[in-house]
Amino acid sequence: MASPPTDDATLRTLEFDRVVAAVRSFALTPLGRTSVGRLAPMTEQAAVAEALRATTETAAYLDANHRLPLEAPDDLEAAIAALAIDGRPLEPTQLTGLAAFLLSVGATAKAIETAPAPPDDARGWPMLRAAAGGLMEFDREAGNIQRRITPQGEVADDATPRLAAIRQQLLRQRQRLRGTLESYLRGRETAKYLQEQVVTERAGRFVLVVRAEHRGAIPGIVHGSSGSGASLFLEPLSTVEINNEIVAREEEERQEVHRILLDLSNALRARALDLRRTLRSAADVDLMQARARFSKLIGGVEPTLSADLRVELPAARHPLLMRAVVDRAAAEETTVAEPVTDPPDAADGASAAREEPVPVDIALKPPTGALLVTGPNTGGKTVALKTAGLLALMAQAGLHVPAGRGAALPVFRSVFADIGDEQSIANSLSTFSGHIAHIVAMDARLRAPALVLLDEVGAGTDPVEGGALGAAVVDHFRQRGALVLATTHDDMLKSYAATTPGVAGAGFGFDPDTFAPTYRLTYGSPGRSLALEIAGRLGVASSIIEDARARRSAREAQLAEHLAQVEQDLARASEERDALAAERRAFERERQQHAAAEQALSEREATAKERLRRGIDSELRKARREIDAIVNDLRTRAAVLSKRAVRQDRSSPRLSTGHTGELKKHAVEALEAVTGAAPGESAEEEESPPGAGRNAREPKAGPAGGTPGQRETGAAPRPNAAPPSVGSRVHVASLRLVGILAVIDGDDAEVEALGKRIHVRVGDLRQLDPAARPSDGGAGAASGGRGGVTVSVAEESAPPLELSVIGCRVDEALARVDKYVDRAMLHERRELRVIHGHGTGQLRRAIAQLLGDHPLVETYAPAAPEHGGSGVTVIALKD
Repeated sequence: MASPPTDDATLRTLEFDRVVAAVRSFALTPLGRTSVGRLAPMTEQAAVAEALRATTETAAYLDANHRLPLEAPDDLEAAIAALAIDGRPLEPTQLTGLAAFLLSVGATAKAIETAPAPPDDARGWPMLRAAAGGLMEFDREAGNIQRRITPQGEVADDATPRLAAIRQQLLRQRQRLRGTLESYLRGRETAKYLQEQVVTERAGRFVLVVRAEHRGAIPGIVHGSSGSGASLFLEPLSTVEINNEIVAREEEERQEVHRILLDLSNALRARALDLRRTLRSAADVDLMQARARFSKLIGGVEPTLSADLRVELPAARHPLLMRAVVDRAAAEETTVAEPVTDPPDAADGASAAREEPVPVDIALKPPTGALLVTGPNTGGKTVALKTAGLLALMAQAGLHVPAGRGAALPVFRSVFADIGDEQSIANSLSTFSGHIAHIVAMDARLRAPALVLLDEVGAGTDPVEGGALGAAVVDHFRQRGALVLATTHDDMLKSYAATTPGVAGAGFGFDPDTFAPTYRLTYGSPGRSLALEIAGRLGVASSIIEDARARRSAREAQLAEHLAQVEQDLARASEERDALAAERRAFERERQQHAAAEQALSEREATAKERLRRGIDSELRKARREIDAIVNDLRTRAAVLSKRAVRQDRSSPRLSTGHTGELKKHAVEALEAVTGAAPGESAEEEESPPGAGRNAREPKAGPAGGTPGQRETGAAPRPNAAPPSVGSRVHVASLRLVGILAVIDGDDAEVEALGKRIHVRVGDLRQLDPAARPSDGGAGAASGGRGGVTVSVAEESAPPLELSVIGCRVDEALARVDKYVDRAMLHERRELRVIHGHGTGQLRRAIAQLLGDHPLVETYAPAAPEHGGSGVTVIALKD
């Protein structure tokens, strides 16, 4: 992760250090400021990609959560250095500062660990959590420090019982001493010898201020005199012993305080490894959040790292032309006692501290390996050059770049910039010589892939030779694997860019009326320099401008007119292209809207079909269960009757005709109950043996004429008609269904009805008259009547606003919830409530599992606490 092999001059030229200063202003701790200060562009693509992802993740975390609670005192690093010296206690303020820092570290780790995961990534915040993994907990040590040291930086009286006892003794001794001394102030025989009626302190002992001429009036020890010698500082003999005791107690107090501070310091030293891990992790987390907050300041995006040396910087802006960035960089540089430099590129028409930058599109796509930028003076060429270089360095340092979506940059192994005047009188270098010396140094240190920025390439010498040299330099760097961005006013280089494969040209535009720069880069434009026009705008006399025009050759004047015409044509083409792009975007929006509407319609249609299918399946399953129950009951009854018959006549255990008739009558009544028919209407068809012919199964005519199937379906089966053929409409007598005959295989057949294929016997079919139509309008509708199973899908009433499944078994509750969701979707309900209570949570978890896989459910969640909390699940259905 070393920095690119480039000199400090290039970093200073591109002002990378000022960007670092702006990022450093966002650090929350001295450790973070130190880490940010070491920021440098990296050359390994994996390391760059990881740093950019970390910045993106941290920016998303800060958007979704509050600012990290990390904090530290300014002298944190000094306190850490003092802690490294064994046997040395830290100062109380250093300890309290460390305690506050360690508590904030614990709060930061907890905030990151408990932060909810973003909706688009169930992993949460993996890079932040990995960085915070070394943040150890020091709550016990920090709490001990805060308990024993007051916020004012003093060791608390109750820090230890011994300290409390010493200070209590000191208080009593001082009160006793003060009382004794005040007796001298109040005494009639002693007060007259005092210079001042005060008790003062001298050399750590309390004394009286006595007139010098009364030195012997009060027995005591003199501890000095005033400047004039008129007053003496006298310690009366009666207070010497008390003062001695106070001094002794104060020494005990200092020793106890020293011991307390040393204990607190050693408690941290005992966890030296944990402390080192915590400091490293805190620095990493602080660096990540500083980069993320800087990204938010500049509106940065994470650029794609292109493997094909593609440079795409749409709407790129130079960060040091942003007022907020300039202010933060200047404030940080002032804090660290560095001079605040002028805004970048002031000579090229920029005004960083006053105006926000105008975005510029910078693009260099393979096979193009060089871009020559032309245009008028003060038009923004050098700013574009610096922007491309600085954004490349920022991306390789893990910083987002101020550009539009779709930004892409390679990872360069070397970045060089030759921008500005390189002349040096001391080294006998002219402007031209300085540029050449710099280019030679670039060539010697270049490692591909590289980015080379050349401002006014080939300038400073004869225009013809300079243009030729400039083209040769650009070609040389291209052949060595470098991307080249250069600015020029030279017509030869403009022609070189227009006619050389792999080289592109672009020009900055200007207002045709005022010749004011637009700072918009137009690719393919030759870019006029407008030297005479801009000179006139800057105040040069018109006579000088006209004289200069007259001095141009006819060829040069013709070329100028041609370039002006090309500029106008390109401007018109650009306007038309923008209009077409706007129309295309509008068309695309309409197309997407139509596609979305069509998709929504298809989904609603599929949902309706699915609901219908599920409803029919449910009815069929219910009917099948009822029929199975009837069959089982018949078997049970038959077994009972058989046993009874055996007991009555063991020689002949067959059922009697009466018993058989009773079973048949019971079966017919049960089936009629399932199908909804009146009991006793028909049993003839049930009496037909399985192998009987079609006539044996012919439905009996009803009172209104025709069979029950004719009355209920409106279809007219033709008696004694030919066997039904594949594709004809048929009536299934046993199921009372009308469908289309799909397959005949011997005595078996398949009929399509109700969207399903039903296996029946051929003898159970009646071909219908093709001209007949069902009376209910549905060819496949199930008819009610005798002898079959009626499938009725009736429209259900609207479901209630909430469903209670409290007290239900899990399988019963799931069935009710499933049906509840279907009914709600059918009636276009979008929000439902299921009340399941708290209990053991088994019912809630089962319902959650059902809803998680349900195709009609958009989201589900527990209700708000005031509306039932986890005892209620709120469901949102899909549109």
